[in-house]
Amino acid sequence: MPCCIGLVFSVVAAIVEKQSRFVRFHAFQSLLLHAVALVLAIGLNVAQFALTAVGLGFVGLLLSLVAMVVGVAFLGLTIFMMIKANAGEEFELPLAGPLAHQWA
Repeated sequence: MPCCIGLVFSVVAAIVEKQSRFVRFHAFQSLLLHAVALVLAIGLNVAQFALTAVGLGFVGLLLSLVAMVVGVAFLGLTIFMMIKANAGEEFELPLAGPLAHQWA
């Protein structure tokens, strides 16, 4: 699961920044990405708990490995997006980007 610091900074930037559409776009896109990551993390944890409760702990262990890979992928995507934003590029995620443009 992505670090909570990114989520906090996204919320602060979305609330405080009123003039720069570029900053607001990236803040809202980051919020959407963190929301997806949070939902996935909760879903994977619930599934892992349910599998362990019914006696399929080995499958739950494999699911935890999947969760780690997904977490590293989200971390990599977050770092990639930070690099693009710092370079002044408006990198748009496929589903979150258009929605972030509407909100910014």
